[in-house]
Amino acid sequence: MDITYDDPDVTDEETLIDRMISTLAQDSGVLHTRHADRLVVLFGRGVAAVEVAPRGAVI
Repeated sequence: MDITYDDPDVTDEETLIDRMISTLAQDSGVLHTRHADRLVVLFGRGVAAVEVAPRGAVI
């Protein structure tokens, strides 16, 4: 699934990636992401891998 994640409080891409991975690593980790115009809630327990690409994270 190709989704995008953005945090307006974080300007550094590496910090954003670290924050996303640390959130998903928690047992109760949840991210609110976007797939086109749809809101997608991503639960850490369902994520097996994260690939960061120029277009955004590919999960």
